[in-house]
Amino acid sequence: MNQNEQPGAPIRAMKRWSQIKGENSWTILKVMAELVDGFESLNRIGPCVSIFGSARTNSDDKYYQLATQIAQQLVQEGFGVITGGGPGIMEAANKGATLGGGASVGLNINLPHEQTHNRFIDDDKLLTHRYFFVRKVMFVKYAQGLIALPGGFGTLDELFEVLTLIQTKKITRVPVVLVGSTYWAGLRDWMVNTIVRERNINEDDLELFTIMDDPGKVVAYILDFYSGERRHLTPNLEL
Repeated sequence: MNQNEQPGAPIRAMKRWSQIKGENSWTILKVMAELVDGFESLNRIGPCVSIFGSARTNSDDKYYQLATQIAQQLVQEGFGVITGGGPGIMEAANKGATLGGGASVGLNINLPHEQTHNRFIDDDKLLTHRYFFVRKVMFVKYAQGLIALPGGFGTLDELFEVLTLIQTKKITRVPVVLVGSTYWAGLRDWMVNTIVRERNINEDDLELFTIMDDPGKVVAYILDFYSGERRHLTPNLEL
């Protein structure tokens, strides 16, 4: 080092893994197999709408009834319904699809304590996933719309995943509807008063979703979205 150079920070020892499993390198093959299985299965079904919501919602809850009604009306308009395959809102949506005589798809996930798939999924349209991120690809790729009813971390994760993909133009825009104004109003207020105010999103990003309560209006909103120039239905995430 010459006299004009300043000494840099001392080189620190890097932390090391306590253990590296040799089979981790083979995980990519499991991921590939899960993606291929999902693509081949869902490609054959056609345009669907993904419906998210809590697995903890009881069958006598008003949101369970709303999910059933929305799904039933959607399949009567020619869409299939995709859910996470479990109980609660997922079961309600699959039930509605079955009652309407349409495609009822379930993307189940292997979890330590939850969840078993519900009984309203078509036998040939049940997929069971090991990886959450692969499952989310399936939710988005074949969905021509997203409907979120009240739910927890999983519902919020899926909702913001889709909004991020639309915002960054990684997928074409699809209609996003949050059902339950009482439940979702606080979230939107926080976005307006905090995220927009701090300039972490633009104000027009709030137009990427809408909040509704009436099942008929939810379905009409999706149908209207695909009228005119948007009438063509194509899978998202063309990788």
